Amino acid sequence: QLRIVESGGGLVQPGGSLRLSCTAPGFALDDYAIGWFHQVSGKAREGVSCINKNGDITTPFKDSVKGRFTLSRDNAKNTVYLEMNRVKSEDTGVYYCAAARLWSPCLPSHYDDWGQGTQVTVSS
Repeated sequence: QLRIVESGGGLVQPGGSLRLSCTAPGFALDDYAIGWFHQVSGKAREGVSCINKNGDITTPFKDSVKGRFTLSRDNAKNTVYLEMNRVKSEDTGVYYCAAARLWSPCLPSHYDDWGQGTQVTVSS
């Protein structure tokens, strides 16, 4: 089974930047579409953005992060990145990376394999 590992979370001040990474040791991530999802305690998990296998198509970012977050993948490094810039307190939460065999809508129900998540806390 695909094992996904997220990293890069932590405490960041408002207005700062953070880069989250997603990899799958022992597996070729370029066989999968990859999505990043955000979950705040007590709320449903929601898609941030998703990227196709080749990295040339991404879904629109959710409104709250448009213009601040970017999504990219480096298949040579077997890694997908979520670059978070000008972060705000509402960006706080757990960020999950997930994989899908098929290119799908950026919804949790369409993604099959999930990492454990990485906590991002935006606070001064």
